[in-house]
Amino acid sequence: MVENYAVIEGLRVRFHSGFHVLSGETGSGKSILVDALGLLFGGRASAEMVRTGCEKARISGIFELPRADRLEALGISLEEGELLIEREILANGKSRAFVASRPVTVNLLRDLAPLLGDIHGQHDQQRLFDSGEQLEMVDEFARVEGPLQETAQLHRAWKQATGELEELDRTEQERLRLADLWAYQVREIETVAPKAGEEEALEREKKILQNVAKIEQSASAAYESLYDSPTAAVSQIRQARKRLEELVRIDSSLAGLMDAMQSATAQVEDVAYTLRDYLGRLEGDPAKLDAVESRLAAMERLRRKYGATIEEVLHFYDTTKRQLDTAENVEARRQELKAQVEKTAAAYREAASRLTKARREASAKLEKKVEAELAALAMDRTRFRIAFHESGWSSAGWDAVEFLIAPNLGEEPKALNRIASGGELSRVALALKAAVLGTSTAGRASARTLVFDEVDAGIGGVAAESVGRRLKRIAAADQVLCVTHLAQIAGFGDHHYAVGKKESKGRTVATIEQLEGEARTREIGRMLSGQLTPEALKHAEQLLKAGASAG
Repeated sequence: MVENYAVIEGLRVRFHSGFHVLSGETGSGKSILVDALGLLFGGRASAEMVRTGCEKARISGIFELPRADRLEALGISLEEGELLIEREILANGKSRAFVASRPVTVNLLRDLAPLLGDIHGQHDQQRLFDSGEQLEMVDEFARVEGPLQETAQLHRAWKQATGELEELDRTEQERLRLADLWAYQVREIETVAPKAGEEEALEREKKILQNVAKIEQSASAAYESLYDSPTAAVSQIRQARKRLEELVRIDSSLAGLMDAMQSATAQVEDVAYTLRDYLGRLEGDPAKLDAVESRLAAMERLRRKYGATIEEVLHFYDTTKRQLDTAENVEARRQELKAQVEKTAAAYREAASRLTKARREASAKLEKKVEAELAALAMDRTRFRIAFHESGWSSAGWDAVEFLIAPNLGEEPKALNRIASGGELSRVALALKAAVLGTSTAGRASARTLVFDEVDAGIGGVAAESVGRRLKRIAAADQVLCVTHLAQIAGFGDHHYAVGKKESKGRTVATIEQLEGEARTREIGRMLSGQLTPEALKHAEQLLKAGASAG
């Protein structure tokens, strides 16, 4: 279903198994339908796709997928063998995607696309000129996913080790300069050897040493007041206790106060004894005061340079020490990296060699398959070759390939863009597609939707008939949708849809109609001559009979 997409106001169409033909006048909107399907396969969306005056465009499709094992790996569940995929494009250009009514990313649609189908249009013919695209076709035919993944992993490991080694060599001079600085900083901190919390303790000790006389005077006075004088607190409490004892003998209800009085006596005595011991340890020591002040000054210098607190200084020390250790051990790391580079390079060479061997063996088979396909497309004398060249190391190995073709007997194979005409290129593209698809469908449990958008460009006559036959053969295994202007191809279709435009409420809207019987004969007649003459209709009937018998 397609809604508010370009000139499409609302279309709902059901495709079946087999070969589907989409025809119509130039500009009728046939390719728009293909583009809409491409959005379900993760194609790029833009605001221009939204029909003028609408808030959003919406495309949805239901695909039959009997097997769900690969879908489960993507976190997707099937319902009765069907999968609903939806795409919305908002007027501001943003888009949303849904699979099984669950929001997903567009990247997930792209991952899902190979399971659903493939779209082959005229732009794919230009892709045939690209060496990278050609290599991907060879790899798809060769089915080298495992070796390719292994090669890519080894290339990443080799490149990472090589990059780190180059960085070590590039920064060696700067690293040596920094190592000297780090060594000085480490020695300076180690000379002082500060400890967490030490500065606070030294400040307390300094304060005491600076005020020994005053402290001694105050502590002595306090001791005398508590214990060592006729009027000391301990003496006063003892006298009060004797008086209390006399009271208790008279009134026993005050006996509880005796315990409190005894506790008070013990507490005052403890304080007095502590002050006495403190006075015994207290002494003025100018040398010790100088030592404390010198150490505090050393710590202050560290704080000015390396942190606001001693804790920050110690953190700076730990970090700098690690950097220094790393710099001093860099030669060991260099040797380790060199060994790693050599090891991964050797493993990469082996993996890339295996990959090259698999590609070359598969290419020999692909050449024969493509030539067989071309023979079925009225290019029976054409030779197709795949030339290998060695390129630089990459995640895909060191191979570069080039597709060569010799359309005529006695010619040397040359690059596609130097020799193939438009019609020949279309047939080469279809032959490659058929050969590669034939391998990729091997062992596949479900059919995919393969779309061929005007693959007939630049051909006609016998070649067009051969293309039609080939597409019908492909449709025996996969659902095929083909946009075409050629009646010779349309005659082979199992199902025929006419795409057109009409005016509704002052606006142009696209339409699609499945044709059967006489309506289909008339459409093929129009495709033959542009006019529905008796001769055109008779020729159309002959094409339909030939197409039906080919099935």
